[in-house]
Amino acid sequence: MDPWGLTTSVLLACVLLLIFLSLWNQRLKSGKLPPGPTPLPLLGNILQLDFKNMIASFSQLAEKYGPIYTLYFGSQRIVVLHDYKIMKEALIDQGDGFVDRGNIAIFDDIMKRKGIIFNDGESWKQIRRFSLMTLRNFGMGKRSIEERVQEEAQCLVEELRKTKSQPTDPTFILGCAPCNVICSILFRDRFKYNDEKFLYLMKLLNENFQLLNSRWAQLYNFLPGFRVYLPGKHNRIFKNVEELKHFILERVKEHEKILDPNNPQDFIDCYLSKIQQEKDNPHSEFDLENLIVAGGNLFTAGTETTSSTLRYGLLLILKHPEVQAKIHEEIDHVIGHNRAPSIKDRQDMPYMDAVVHEVQRFANILPLNLSHAVTRDIQLQQYVLPKGTTIFPLLFPMLFDSKEFPNPERFDPQHFLDENGKFKKSDYFMPFSIGKRSCLGEGLARMELFLFFTTILQKFTLKSAGDPNEISMKTKQVGFINLPPFYELCFLSR
Repeated sequence: MDPWGLTTSVLLACVLLLIFLSLWNQRLKSGKLPPGPTPLPLLGNILQLDFKNMIASFSQLAEKYGPIYTLYFGSQRIVVLHDYKIMKEALIDQGDGFVDRGNIAIFDDIMKRKGIIFNDGESWKQIRRFSLMTLRNFGMGKRSIEERVQEEAQCLVEELRKTKSQPTDPTFILGCAPCNVICSILFRDRFKYNDEKFLYLMKLLNENFQLLNSRWAQLYNFLPGFRVYLPGKHNRIFKNVEELKHFILERVKEHEKILDPNNPQDFIDCYLSKIQQEKDNPHSEFDLENLIVAGGNLFTAGTETTSSTLRYGLLLILKHPEVQAKIHEEIDHVIGHNRAPSIKDRQDMPYMDAVVHEVQRFANILPLNLSHAVTRDIQLQQYVLPKGTTIFPLLFPMLFDSKEFPNPERFDPQHFLDENGKFKKSDYFMPFSIGKRSCLGEGLARMELFLFFTTILQKFTLKSAGDPNEISMKTKQVGFINLPPFYELCFLSR
């Protein structure tokens, strides 16, 4: 080796050693951090994670280090919460201290800390409060959200009838329904299910969630210092998001031309009116950029998670014909064949309610939750978490807790029924997370799932395109989001 090459190698080794010592020293100085595996220079603990099954990786680490432990993604410190009591203590009892959003590189680069989901501080507080109030007030005295969902459920049924009982991939049809509901709230408009632009938007959303689960996207998040050098299809996420933002911006411009601040018709009208109200406030958080990102947050989150849950649910019901038979019996008894289901029916349909909850539990759509960050140095149990520490409050340990849900790996609506067949709640049921960062659209999603499932099963018998005994629930990869596997089914009119 020539002298120059030897010198370079020695310098590189010294730099890596210094980085490692700095990390280790920082870890020691940071006080009483939870235990965890020793991080490697530059890589942190990335080699201890299986990108094909993140759930298994986090579970194995919890078995070794306990229900609260520390990891490093590159040089970024992560504290993982893998227990109900610890999670409740953090997000509920000390909620204000855990209210910031943790650093996740791909979302930071896309959202720029704007909008609702990946925003922080005063900006997040104001925009979330405004959005929550606007969604709660929706209907504007004219059409309630429930009426919007009921109308869309009937459109969904008509679209499913067009399949004429032939084997059908339900992915896009089940995506269109919740997307139309959120479109009616955002834009006071809906799309036909064969609209080319609509189907293209559905394709972008579906592709993005597939890409977010890719190894490259996870490397992007777990080695943020190297993200500008990473190749891979995950870079299409940015292009797709820009197209979605452009779609939202076009709608905003249309609204600006005809805006009547005294008579807002949808979310965008309300937001534009708020911008006008605060135009003389130099510290206002209500600007066009936040509106575009917030609209995109509602559009994306309001579509994909509900759509994925619906797809999971129909697959689970296909796999368990005895569940479908009980659902049909309850629907026939409470609603009949002609009247449209309403949300009031839920109180008289404990089995259907239990099925919907069990689908959400078993589907485990967001197993890792969205990250949090501590707003100050904070004590959690016997540990001290330095300000800015990213927190992973995992959801899957609660949804699959064997003491709360016996045989959690088995789909069983009895998990939410008591000995008398009445619906029973569970504190461990938290697919929308808990605390001040819980899902903004939880109420809407719960309503949609009940009404869409009930309306579909009121009108159809689900039949597998193949042998129901061969139906598999396994997905290729479990990462940021748990997506259902591809399948086809037949919708037979009842």
